[in-house]
Amino acid sequence: MFIAMNRFRIALGRESVFEELWKTRDSQLDQVPGFVEFRLLKGPADEEATLYASHTIWKSRQDFDAWTQSESFRKAHANARAPEGTYLGHPNFEGFEVIL
Repeated sequence: MFIAMNRFRIALGRESVFEELWKTRDSQLDQVPGFVEFRLLKGPADEEATLYASHTIWKSRQDFDAWTQSESFRKAHANARAPEGTYLGHPNFEGFEVIL
């Protein structure tokens, strides 16, 4: 199994905009070979931002990589832009092979 995570720093006061973007997104993940599960996680806030992480579980790294090269991936990300000032920096990707 493979876990793919993107960490986002979202400007204070923009959390509901960010969350709504994800709730209304047409991800089509449930139709992608190898996809297992998705979660959007909300973490702690500091004086500037609230931390979020998108968390997907895949049967394999190869399934995840194939999705990132697919038309489904392009469609899911085509309308994923938030209003300017929502993101504080670029998302930070982290990928993990499951050991146990």
